[in-house]
Amino acid sequence: MQKLIAVLIAAVLFLPQVAIHAQPTSTSSGQAYPSKPIRFVVPFGPGSASDVLARIAGQDLSQSLGQTVVVVPKPGADGALSALEVKRSAADGYTFLFGTNSPLAVVPNIRKEPPYDVLADFTPVTFIGDNTFFIVVHPSVPANSIAELIAYAKANPTTLNYPAANTYALVATALFAVNNGIQIHAVPYKSEPDAMPDLLSGRMHLLFGTPTSVLAHAKDGKLRGLATTLQERSPLMPDVPSFPEAGQAKLPIGPWFALVGPAGLPPEIVARMNKEMVAVLAKPSVKELMLKQGFMARSSTPEAVAAHIKEQLAVWKSALKAAGVEPQ
Repeated sequence: MQKLIAVLIAAVLFLPQVAIHAQPTSTSSGQAYPSKPIRFVVPFGPGSASDVLARIAGQDLSQSLGQTVVVVPKPGADGALSALEVKRSAADGYTFLFGTNSPLAVVPNIRKEPPYDVLADFTPVTFIGDNTFFIVVHPSVPANSIAELIAYAKANPTTLNYPAANTYALVATALFAVNNGIQIHAVPYKSEPDAMPDLLSGRMHLLFGTPTSVLAHAKDGKLRGLATTLQERSPLMPDVPSFPEAGQAKLPIGPWFALVGPAGLPPEIVARMNKEMVAVLAKPSVKELMLKQGFMARSSTPEAVAAHIKEQLAVWKSALKAAGVEPQ
């Protein structure tokens, strides 16, 4: 028996080794894909929600593809700079936009002359998921609830400022103000991380912010959480009421993420990247890490994300009009 076991072990040791990574995809040109690092261009700066989430997904994707995924922050112009970089990139599967609603649904609606056509200039790959936002205030604001914030704003109509650090924050805050008959003044910032020093110092008073930026400060008492824009409480801040609990109507818009490449991306590369991203987003470890950032991961087919983007273009057009945001 011992001799038999020894023979079997020897046979196993000489078997061809199983590849750790998935086999490369052959493109229409006959080249193996991927054969070099892949770039995820993100629309906001280092430390932003898009940057953090792209790094979480990119780490696991690097392992499954056998190639490094490099995250490239490209902030500015509501995410348009990141989208333009991807639009101008070669359609070879090595540059993707880890995009949000800002460049993919808002920019085309807030520019009189949009810098790109979302439906024509990009190739949808997969939906990535939805993000959570919290309404937080600086402790100098005498409000411990949304009702108290509204009352204070009505009594002090020229007092409150907020950093318009992304288009969701801009439009969501504007809709919140319109719906409640109050004034809150927007101050432009490139990204949430850029705005945080002024919010923490009290120069800015409130923010519709991502957990990535506000959660730690809220727990430390440097900011005060008043509500989440979700329809139910978030496990990240369970003591903070949901929008309905705070007496607020559901906002017609929500922050979301999708992966797209430049126009003309070969179908075999779209299929490969979709397959790999779907697998990554389904991993419990990835879901857990993303949930800690207030992000609910969920993938889709390329066709489904294309339909979502088309629908969201119309939703944001209506929301911008309702918020009084005119194309510039």
